Order: sequence, then structure tokens, then C-alpha cells
Amino acid sequence: MLAIPLLLTSCTKPADDAHDDSAAITDAVVVDDAGRLLGAVRFQTSCTAAAQPHLERGIALLHHMTYLASKRSFLEATMADPECAIAYWGAAMTNVHPLWPDTILPGALVTGQELLDKATIAEHTSPRERGYIDALQAYYRESNQGEPGRLDAFLAGWTNVHESNPDDLEASLFYALALVATAPAGDRTFANQKKAGAIAEHVKAEIPQHPGAHHYIIHAYDSPLLAENALETARHYDDVAPENSHALHMTTHITIRRGLWSESASFNRRAADAATDRLPNGEVSMHYLHALDYLAYAYLQQAQDDEANEVLAEMTSLDAPFQNHAANAYAFAAVPARISLDRHDWSAAAEVKSRWPEGIRWEQYPHLIAIPEFARALGAAKQGDFATAEEAISELTVLQEQAEELDIAYDWGSQVAIQIAAAQAWVAYGQSDIESALERMRQAAEMEANTVKNPVTPGVVLPARELYGDMLLETGSYAKASEEYLAVLARSPNRFYSLFGAGRAAELGGDADAASKYYQLLLDNCPDATDERPQLAHARDSLG
Repeated sequence: MLAIPLLLTSCTKPADDAHDDSAAITDAVVVDDAGRLLGAVRFQTSCTAAAQPHLERGIALLHHMTYLASKRSFLEATMADPECAIAYWGAAMTNVHPLWPDTILPGALVTGQELLDKATIAEHTSPRERGYIDALQAYYRESNQGEPGRLDAFLAGWTNVHESNPDDLEASLFYALALVATAPAGDRTFANQKKAGAIAEHVKAEIPQHPGAHHYIIHAYDSPLLAENALETARHYDDVAPENSHALHMTTHITIRRGLWSESASFNRRAADAATDRLPNGEVSMHYLHALDYLAYAYLQQAQDDEANEVLAEMTSLDAPFQNHAANAYAFAAVPARISLDRHDWSAAAEVKSRWPEGIRWEQYPHLIAIPEFARALGAAKQGDFATAEEAISELTVLQEQAEELDIAYDWGSQVAIQIAAAQAWVAYGQSDIESALERMRQAAEMEANTVKNPVTPGVVLPARELYGDMLLETGSYAKASEEYLAVLARSPNRFYSLFGAGRAAELGGDADAASKYYQLLLDNCPDATDERPQLAHARDSLG
């Protein structure tokens, strides 16, 4: 492993000086994984010189959320130094995924606690390192409290470490991560996110190539109102780790928030290509499929439908086994639904397969099974097949109940409730119950406005507010329709159908200037469209 000092030569702290933290804060070193750059970290420990390179690689990969490789590095450190307490801590830390859509499994809670037990009795340690161990113990100690309770304990633990060692940049970053993970969904001041972002920015100023600083700045500002704060950092994350799939992908959490589709597609293609190799156990990596989902979304917003279908074909060509991770399940559920719904191909939407492919443990993911069921319900309703729509809505109702029971910090039950309300609205609309349809669609839009995007998704497969705008447009409420489309664009800039809807609502409402503005934006948004959607033709005709 490469270990190049950035400023002064980094000296490994000897084990017999284990209770003195005077050497804990030293200069950062650049690390790599089999020649692939990972960035720079400042992570001096009490362990032997033989263990130190493994620890530095492990901590860098941990900040990249490349958890499996990180665990391997930390376990290699325990083999190099069986008394290395912080190595056992690191291996246990890789079980905890504060921002991911999965939740820790019971077996991982057991093995993680066993690792922490070893960390507690290992001889090569220090007060600073024991603080790290105690912070993680707080999470595992709350094993029966559900993921929200565990994450609250995680925050409390890292708050203590950060306050005790404010100059410890690695601890500061884990504190920032905990702040983002526990940010209240309804807090529109974004207090946690702003605090976390400021901490990560401070670390980035100290160590410009730090992977955690880049990564957590992006996550802290991954919302429509804050995304601009992270754009420069996001665009340079690949300089830190140009071959790390998750680092390449993370850039697009911000570019997608800004509606920068070409950049988003480019980075996610690179991210997918960097993760095509199967895991050591032969499984398809979640990093690969996660990038493909974001890639398909970016293509669809530019009307690059041929490219989006190529992504689906790439996914279809894959054989099991697949890594058992929510990101894999989400990609398989979402991409076929997106391709039909984002093109308003209602007949295809009604035929989207549920629980595809068979190699995914779908029983763990009722909230994700709901995505193709929603596509089926909406597609059938739009075509007047109300029996099929009602059947899918009944399935969604069962899935919502199951989603509400999940031990996950994110409220997936509400997402399924929004899908149910939207599908019910279009059934009512198709049955000429316009008043009920509009009210149900309004309720769905309001529910959606009070949610936040989960990091697993580039965006919901079809926004409720966009569907509400469509219904208002069809019923002649052009001013109200415009308000809804603009609200979608504030949350998801440059979405294809909301740009068209805003232009069409303005056109029908007699505002020629606004119509021209949004039609031109739509055309600018799709310079390389591979499908001549009728909306593009209409925009060109309207502009003359």
C-alpha cells in the first residue's frame, strides 16, 4: 500500500507508548488499494508498524463507504497485530451504514459486538482510541431499540468523542456523519446538515484530499436548497479516488440535484464500470447496480431513451448471485418502472414485472416491491383498466403495512402511501369522479412535499406533484398546474415532464413568454435526445 507523507514523515506510534496520545494527530498520508488511489487520511494509532498501512487503507475505504473492502483491511490489521484495538473497532464499524437504505442484520449485531469485545481487551490502545470504541459501543448497546434508536446513540457517542478531541479530524468526520444520519426529516432549517457540512469543510481545508471530507460534504448538502454548496467538492471527488466506484457515483448526488444530466450520466457510467467485477464471493456488487439506476434516470431526463433501454438490457444480462443489499433491490425495482413512467408509456407501465429478478431476497424489501406495483396501478388506471389498477392498489396497501414495520430510520411507509393515493386519484379520474380525483391527488402531492429523498434513489419514479400538475392541466386549471410543475422543478431541476408541463400550462394559460421560456429550457435539456418524444416536437413547433 502506498503511504506518501503530505507534509512530514508519518511515524507509527509504538505499542509501548500506548497510553500517550501525543502522536495521535500527525500529518496525513496518501493511501491506495492495490494501486487505486483512495485519498489522504490522518489516522495514527497505537498499533504496530505492520498494522498501520492496513488501518489507513481501512479508514479511507470506510469513509468511501466501501464497507466490504474496508472490513477486509481492518481484519488484515488484526492479523498483523492481534492486540490492535482500533482494528477490531474498524471491522465492527463497517457493519454500520448510517446513510444507506439497509439496516444492520441481527447476525451483524452479534459479530460486531464480538469485535468490540476484542477491542476492549486488546492491549495496543490509547484513551483516544477507547473513545472511538465507546462511541461505537453506544450503537451496539442499543441493539433492541431499532435503527433510529441506535443512530441516536451513535450520535451521542461521536458527540462525546468530538468534544473530547476537537482536533481529531477523523473523529470530527464521524460526528458529521452521525449528524447527517440523525437529521430530522421535517427540519427545513437543515441545522444538522449545515453543521455537518461545516465540519467536513474544515477537514477538507486541513486535508484537501480527504475522502470523508468530500463524501460527507456531499451528503450534508444533498438537498435542493443546499446542493449548490457542494457542487465544487462533488466535481472533484473523483480526483481523490478516481477508480473508486462509490466516489465516482457520489458526485451525482449533487449534479442530479442541479439537473446536470450529462455530468450525472458520465460519472455514473464511470462508477458502474469501476464496479463490474464481482465481489470475492461471486456476487454482483451493489455499487454497480446503484450507479446504473442513477444512470438510467439521467438518460431519461434528456430523452436519451435508447441509452436508458441499454442500461436495462445491461441489468437483464446479469446472472445471480447478487449482493443482498437494498440498493440492488431498488435498482431492479426502479429502472423498468422509470423507463415506462418517465416516458408516459402507460401500457408498458401496466406490464412492469414485480419481484424481478428471482435472485433478490424480495421478502426483505416490501417498500421496493411497491415501485413496480405502483407502475402497474398507474399504467392500468391511465388505460381504463380499473380492475387491474385496483388489484395493484390492494397489493400496495399490504406492502405499505409491511413497510411500516421495517427497522429502518427512513419512513418508507409514507412513500408507499403516496403511491397509493396517486394511483387511487387516477382511478377516480378515469371513472369521471373529478372532484375526488383532484382532492386525492392534492393529498398525495402534499404528503410528498413533506418528505425527503432517500440517498438510494436519484428521485422518485414519478413525482406526485408532477402527476397533480398533469391532472390540473387536463381539467383546465392552468395556473394551478403551473404552480405544481414549478414546485417539482424547485425540488428536481430540469425534470423533463415538469419542464414540458410548465411550458404547456403557460401556453394554454395565455402566457406566451413563459411558454417559450420553458419550451426552450426543455430543448436545451435534451441536446442529444435519441427518442423524438412528442413533447419535444411540440416545443419546437411552438418556438417556430
